[in-house]
Amino acid sequence: MFSFLNRKPKIGVAFGGGGARGMSHIGVIKAFEEFGLKFDYVAGTSVGSIMGAAYASGMSSKEIYDIAKKLRVKDIRTNRVFFMPSKTDGLENLMIETFGDINIEDLKTPFSAVAVDIKTTKEICISHGNLAKAVAGSCCVPGIFQPVEFQNMLLCDGGLQNNIPANIPRYFDCDYVVAVDCNSTRVYGTESTKVLDVLSCAMRTLMKSNSIKGYISADVTIATDNKKFKSTKLEGLDEMVERGYKSAIDKMPEIMQLFSGKAPKKKTKDLDDLEFV
Repeated sequence: MFSFLNRKPKIGVAFGGGGARGMSHIGVIKAFEEFGLKFDYVAGTSVGSIMGAAYASGMSSKEIYDIAKKLRVKDIRTNRVFFMPSKTDGLENLMIETFGDINIEDLKTPFSAVAVDIKTTKEICISHGNLAKAVAGSCCVPGIFQPVEFQNMLLCDGGLQNNIPANIPRYFDCDYVVAVDCNSTRVYGTESTKVLDVLSCAMRTLMKSNSIKGYISADVTIATDNKKFKSTKLEGLDEMVERGYKSAIDKMPEIMQLFSGKAPKKKTKDLDDLEFV
């Protein structure tokens, strides 16, 4: 118990993937601000890497919201032709416009973006190097974006292996981890036998197992039901933000237990095929 030690617990937060549904992360950050919570480490996968980078930079929820309000899908996905993947230039430009052309090490709070190197199929935890490239790689959904070249790797969406990277802060000596799941109802079936419907259902099923790992690794999970919203559309921003906020408020008694150091610790478990850069 940390109550018997003369130090504050080190606490990390992990923002999960979910496409546009990740706008609910803004509401979660708003709740953190209202309770005066400061995390010692931030990790993120896919859209969670965007929100995590913004949070680690010191941006307020209002500042993040103002940028999201102006954002359009065409700003990020420049090629709208079906099955013609876009380059990630739009996303990289957005990151540079927002944060500057900086390295991850320049952020105010230590941060990691999670991606997958398709050359090796390994999960990559990126804690150093160009921020825009790292986040673009973490967000690079296969078929939607072209893989991102980064330090001799070809990066794709981290959700392929670790959609809610709650294990990552533990590798950086965090005692507790709060996970944020913006797509808690990601898995639902289909009665359709159409190829795209079947493939979509298969992908949702695969993402379920990659998300369960986050729940297992976290001490507290903030889970938001965003099923009514599309992962590829930005409509419903305000409602998603409100849903994220309420989900975080509901979990705040448990989170405050972590900050008091009175919650039991989970043991760190090693993962195979995890590489740090």
